[in-house]
Amino acid sequence: MKRLDLRDLRDRLLQQEDLNFLLTNRVPRLALTRFMGWFSQIRQPWVSAASIRVWRLFTELDLREAKKTHFDSLHDCFTRELRPGARPFDPDPQVLASPCDGIVGACGSAQGLEVFQAKGFPYRVEDLFGSAERAAPFRNGTYVTLRLTSAMYHRFHAPHDGRLQHVTHLAGDTWNVNPIALKRVERLFCRNERAALHARLDLGGHPIALVPVAAILVASLRLHFLDLLLHGRYPGPHELPCDAPMHKGQELGWFQHGSTIIVFAPPGFALCEGIAPGQRLRAGQPLMRLPRGDKLDNCVVAAPGSTS
Repeated sequence: MKRLDLRDLRDRLLQQEDLNFLLTNRVPRLALTRFMGWFSQIRQPWVSAASIRVWRLFTELDLREAKKTHFDSLHDCFTRELRPGARPFDPDPQVLASPCDGIVGACGSAQGLEVFQAKGFPYRVEDLFGSAERAAPFRNGTYVTLRLTSAMYHRFHAPHDGRLQHVTHLAGDTWNVNPIALKRVERLFCRNERAALHARLDLGGHPIALVPVAAILVASLRLHFLDLLLHGRYPGPHELPCDAPMHKGQELGWFQHGSTIIVFAPPGFALCEGIAPGQRLRAGQPLMRLPRGDKLDNCVVAAPGSTS
C-alpha cells in the first residue's frame, strides 16, 4: 500500500472549508498566538531544527534564497533575510512596487470609503485606520490586499521614495486571514490586531498607506524606523507621529509569521497590468502606477504626521 503523502493529506483537509475554519478559528486564538510567540523564540538547535522540519511537512517552505543556512530559532527562520539582490525593486519612478511577497486578494477601486475583504464582505477604510480624517485622502482611491502565507518571506519594504509620517497601532483579535475566513467573518481586517502606516511620496506629494494586519499565530510587527515591536500586549502610545525617510526597496520591518498587508493609494493611481485576485507577487514587482505627469518639482511637502 502506497504511503499517504502528508502534504496531500493536508491539502485534502484544508479544502474542507468547514473543517479549515474550525481548526484555524474556533480555537483559543490569542492564547495560541502568545504560545507561538514564546515557542518560536526558543534558541535550542534541536528545537529549531525539529520545528522547521515539521513546518516543511505542511507548507511549501523554500529556504534557498535565505541569507543564512542555519537558524537559531523558529523565529529566526520566520524573519529570515534573503541574499542580496533576491528582491530587486522596479526602478520606474511611475511604479509603486509591492512592499512584500504575497498573494493578491481583494483589490481595485474604493467605492467612496468602502472596500472589500471578499465578495459580499465590505468594510470601511476609516474603521480599518481607526480615523475618518486619515482615511479621507483615500476616498475613491485604489487598494490591493496582499496575503502572506506562513512559508513566505516575511519582511516588507518601502514601495517608493518618500517619508513615513504616522503610525496608528490598533489592538484586536487574531482571526485567520485566509480566504475561507474572509468569506465568513464580517469586517475581519477591522477586528484583528493591525497598524496603519501613513507616508507621503516624494514624487507628486501623494499620500499612501500600508496596513499590516495580524492573524492567528502572528500578532507582532517590527518597525525599524521607530525601533519598535508592536504586539497584542503593547502598552502604547498607539498614535505614533514620525518623520522618517524611506527609499524604494528599503526594509521597513517584518512580521513574526505570515499575515496580510493592505496598500492604499488616492484617486489617480491605477493597478498595474495583471494585478488580480490569486496572483502571486514578489516584493519589488509593479503593483500600481502613479498618476501621469507627476514630477519631483510638483512635490507637496506636508508637516510631519499630516495625511492631507
